[in-house]
Amino acid sequence: MIKAIVCDDHPIFREGLKKIVGQSLDITIADEVSDGVALMEKLEAHHYDLVILDISLPGANGLDVLKDLRSAGHEMPVLILSMHPEEQYAARALRAGAYGYVAKASVPDELLTAIRKVATGRKYVSPSLAEQLASELDGSADKPPHEKLSDREFQIMRMIGSGRKVKEIAADLRLSPATVSTYRARILAKLGLQSIAELIIYILRNKLL
Repeated sequence: MIKAIVCDDHPIFREGLKKIVGQSLDITIADEVSDGVALMEKLEAHHYDLVILDISLPGANGLDVLKDLRSAGHEMPVLILSMHPEEQYAARALRAGAYGYVAKASVPDELLTAIRKVATGRKYVSPSLAEQLASELDGSADKPPHEKLSDREFQIMRMIGSGRKVKEIAADLRLSPATVSTYRARILAKLGLQSIAELIIYILRNKLL
């Protein structure tokens, strides 16, 4: 039996996930938590075969939580399950130490397949993501400027693009407004842009929301 813990801040989604997994005979959701702090506490006290982790979490996002898990010595497989399309976050998640990435819009059978594969210690990627990663490895793909951004910069860029103000972003990420403003300046510099208006246009053109 594959024993999983799910970390997602939406109770309704967690219930839906348990119903999907409940259709199988070899997988069980043994625990559920809503943020990275609670996840770390559970992992210190219990053993699980894998972690199912959302990217959009309160405070530290899923990629930050994943990095914290690895830094703390937790080496169990982690499957990222996210509302964001894979072209936005999947490669970043794999580089951060995830074993696989599944969009929440995927069909249940894909999720179950990913869980089973990741639980054995193997990587799970969709055919389209595999092609993207292969192109990056052989250098045939021209990386867009936003690939230069760190995970935190990418997160803040998307929050700016969704209309969030500096103070709102700071509150959500538990950062100071000054720190968020610094990130904003770095984002503009890395993308070669001069204003937030240009940044919004860039985000929309590249379908980053």
